[in-house]
Amino acid sequence: MLKKIGRLFVIKTRLEACLIIYALAVGAMARGAAYLHEYPGYGGKLLLLACTGSVFLAGAKIFDCLRYEQAAEAARQSG
Repeated sequence: MLKKIGRLFVIKTRLEACLIIYALAVGAMARGAAYLHEYPGYGGKLLLLACTGSVFLAGAKIFDCLRYEQAAEAARQSG
C-alpha cells in the first residue's frame, strides 16, 4: 500500500515536470509580489529576482534528473 502511495510522488514524464515547475513558479511569483509589497525599492526587487531565479534552478534540476533517470532505466532494460 505504501508503494502505491509513494508512486504518486515520483515524476515520470516531462509533462508532470512542467506542471510541477509551473506550480513552483506561481508560488514564487506570489511570494515575490509579497516581497515587493513588504520591501519597496531595490530590496524587494532583488528578493523577487531571487524567487524567480530559484524556479529556474529548480526546473533545470528537475529536467536533468528526469533525463538521467530515463537514461538509467533504458540502460537497465537493454542489458
